[in-house]
Amino acid sequence: MDFEASPICRELREQLERFMDQHVLPRLDQAREEEALGRYPYSFMADLKTLAREEGLWNLFLPDLREDEPGRRLSNLDFAPLAEVMGRVDWAPEVFNCSAPDTGNMELLHRFATPAQRERWLVPLLEGEIRSAFAMTEPDVASSDATNIQTRIRRDGDDYVIDGRKWFITNLAHPHCRLLIVMGKTDPEAPRHRQQSMVLVPIDAPGVERVRNISVLNAHSPVGHGELVLRGVRVPATSLLGEEGGGFAMAQARLGPGRIHHCMRSIGKAELALALLCARARERKAFGRYLHEHGSVAEAIALSRIEIDQARLLVLHTAHRIDTVGARAARKQIAMIKALVPAMQARVADRAIQVFGAMGLSPDTPLADIYTEARTLRIADGPDAVHLQTVARVEIEEAAAQRSETSRYLPAGSHRTAA
Repeated sequence: MDFEASPICRELREQLERFMDQHVLPRLDQAREEEALGRYPYSFMADLKTLAREEGLWNLFLPDLREDEPGRRLSNLDFAPLAEVMGRVDWAPEVFNCSAPDTGNMELLHRFATPAQRERWLVPLLEGEIRSAFAMTEPDVASSDATNIQTRIRRDGDDYVIDGRKWFITNLAHPHCRLLIVMGKTDPEAPRHRQQSMVLVPIDAPGVERVRNISVLNAHSPVGHGELVLRGVRVPATSLLGEEGGGFAMAQARLGPGRIHHCMRSIGKAELALALLCARARERKAFGRYLHEHGSVAEAIALSRIEIDQARLLVLHTAHRIDTVGARAARKQIAMIKALVPAMQARVADRAIQVFGAMGLSPDTPLADIYTEARTLRIADGPDAVHLQTVARVEIEEAAAQRSETSRYLPAGSHRTAA
């Protein structure tokens, strides 16, 4: 299995790194200042988007849309190193139109939308003219099990009427958010996984109320983890995405690639945390020695490098599986990386914070944000426990299929529990 970057991946990564060095990193201070004043998108964002598009660094996450560029199509395996580079700065993916939740929403629209829906919503999303949100999680039920969702989507003549409450909806506070993809129940009496559907809801539809932008670990995101109330929201029946009762299956199709994108970006943040840790360890002294000369710090560096590389290899393997057998067949690998990578990011960030001391807790480094995001990702897009359960379930299924082979390793005449 060859994980060596393809020529197009290497070319684009070099382009991305130059772009980050020349246009993104010089604006970090300005971004912090504008965010403190409540300004988002930043004043320079539109110019950077235009420049990224001119350089061909646009919509890199969705290979099928690059069919008109022979030799420029990217697989998930190609995209992984690029997402790492983008992921080093929280707002950078938006510059390249590769940020969540829009990437997952565009994939949904690309796969399931009607021509009219594509024209109204997918085209402006691909152009970077609007942003979107995916409204699934609810406060009153355990949303880690999507079949629990209670938001009601009721057919009324030529319309659907929606009532419910959602929260932790990423992008809800973005000033350019125009579309909600709302998941709810259209038929509570149907089989458990056929009760849910998705509808496309304009954010300015009557009855849509944005309640608040919820802080996460007391950190405030300008794009938001929003709470949303839908009261008698009426949309045309043509707003149904896919088929009625297909919402659960579409959610699984969306969340698989979305989770691997999160993990790709997480590795970029972990690499940044380790780079900062090493820089600090080389320049600071304690008790007459540089920090990296102390055993505990050297161990923190070594463990971080081992864990990042382990995680990267598993993410690349997962990307390869999605490319070759599809997201459904790669569900075990997707669950594995989602349980593994955010926890790895948190450990690396924690070690870096420890080496920086008080400064690591402050806004003077990105480490507190890297740690906060890592802890959040252990819940977002499904908590660790759910992904571990998925891994165990698939492992048991595979073990059952191989039980006769396994039993050959037991002594003859023994109680063959594996048989």
